[in-house]
This record gives sequence, structure tokens and C-alpha cells, in this order.
Amino acid sequence: MRILFMGTPDIAAGCLERLIAEKFNIVGVVTRTDKPKGRGHKTVPTEVKVVANAHNIPVFQPETLKNGELADVLAELAPDLIVVVAYGRILPKYVLDYPRLGCINMHASKLPKYRGAAPIQRAVINGDTETAATVMLMDEGLDTGDILAERILTIGENETAGELFDRMTKDGAELLCEVIPNIENITPVPQSGDTVYAEMITKEEAHIDWTKSSREICNLIRGMNPAPIAYTYYKGEAVKILKASAIDCEKGVSGEILDVSKAGMTVKTGDGAVIVSEIRFPGKKTMRVCDYIRGNDIELGVVLG
Repeated sequence: MRILFMGTPDIAAGCLERLIAEKFNIVGVVTRTDKPKGRGHKTVPTEVKVVANAHNIPVFQPETLKNGELADVLAELAPDLIVVVAYGRILPKYVLDYPRLGCINMHASKLPKYRGAAPIQRAVINGDTETAATVMLMDEGLDTGDILAERILTIGENETAGELFDRMTKDGAELLCEVIPNIENITPVPQSGDTVYAEMITKEEAHIDWTKSSREICNLIRGMNPAPIAYTYYKGEAVKILKASAIDCEKGVSGEILDVSKAGMTVKTGDGAVIVSEIRFPGKKTMRVCDYIRGNDIELGVVLG
């Protein structure tokens, strides 16, 4: 079976690595164009391109898939199957129709819940207790295709989006390895249930609203870790918060720093408080609050904004 792989970020790179390790015949890789990153804005290859280059697999990076831009690649590689993981674009009909076994996608949610760009982060931010790795047969819609297989993942109470990403990569890759050899014998099942869209995460959403409940705030902090990281303002400076836990508390006003101790920084919320245990002040590395306060002061009574 000749497989063309399409994907871009870490989760796709992890799935590609597993397919290569399992000796699937990956005849080519299509990934997004390289982008500038970091303070120096140096152009770096996508994570999938790095994996493909390491295994000497041909890489193609079209600016767009419209107007038949991938047609020559398809003709050259003649794939029987196209496997897609977080490529970042909807495939046009000429691509979907080319491989004799179709195009399949590993999507990181229990479809039709969390169709779209940020299914893992949205699940964590919304406080969901489970999600799924889903392999579906692709059509022209946004994550609307019939389901070939799914694997349920329980979301831990304190699990971050980054930790769930790692588990999803592993389970999603395993599911692809199970589906691909048996694809001609699997009967696709239409999606059922309420549709929820997982819009792309914005930096503005990472700003903590301390009037919300402690659980909502903790979920936001978990869902924004490792990126873009939840933040608040302390005396006008943007401070990033990476870990917190909810506690009962009645005194104080929302956002007020009530206590600072070895346990962390206690901040009043809309219905209680949270103890912030991991933090990053401007110009400093991420630290536990108990380590930060050894050489720095955090003023009690300040209301975070």
C-alpha cells in the first residue's frame, strides 16, 4: 500500500514516526510551508518535515492546495491511501478523490464534538473528563466524515493540554496502525450527536478572569499549558501562570492575593480561591512560587487584573 502522509505539527510528526517504525510504505509527505519562529524570526521546518527528512522521505510544501497545485505530486507518487493528521487545511475534492482507498484523518476528539483546530485544548478548558482519538474517512466538510475507529481517553483532573497531546499522539498513532491494514474491511459509521466546534485558541483567551469559578480558572490554566500559557497582570506586568489548584475560601475580592507561602500564591476567585504553584514573571524562567519568593516579594492585597 502506497501512503502519502499529510501533517504539520508535533502530533502529526509523532504519528508519522510510528508509521515509519511499523514499516508502512510512506512514499511522500505533504506539510505546510516553513515559518519564522522565536525572537530571531528564523525560518524553521515543520515538525513533520524534520521527521521526513530524517528518513529520506520526499517532502512537498505547496502554498495552497487550490487550483490543482497537488495534482502533479499525486500523479508522481500514485498513493493508494492518504493519511492526514493536523495538516491545517481542508482537502479539495481532487485530492480526496485521487487515492483508491480514500483519505483518512486522525482527529483528536470524540467526533462530532470538537471539530476544528483546537480539540485537545478545548476539551481541557471546558473541563471534559474524556475525549477520543478518532480515525475517520474524509469528505469535503470540516471533520464531518464517517468514523472508522475511535479510542477513548480519560482526561485526568489535573492533566494539562500538553500532557494530553502526548497521550493523544501515542494512542492516535496506534489507532492508525490498526486501521490502515484493515481499511478495506471496515464499515464506516456516520457521526452522531451534537456538533461542537473547537475554534483556534487566541492569546486573549488566555487572560484569566478572576471573577470566574476556581474550577473554570484551573481548567483554563491546564488548557493553556504549554501554549499560549494563561496570564494575569500583577502591578501592570503580565505574569504567566502554569499550575494551580482550587480551594474553598470566602474572604477577599476576586483577583486578590490573599496569601503567599510554600504551598504557593492564594488568589481569590468568584466562588473560592486557587493556589498558584507555578509561575513565570517577566524576564524570568518558570519557577515554583515557593522558589520564587526566596529572592522576590509578592505583595499581599494586590488585586490581579
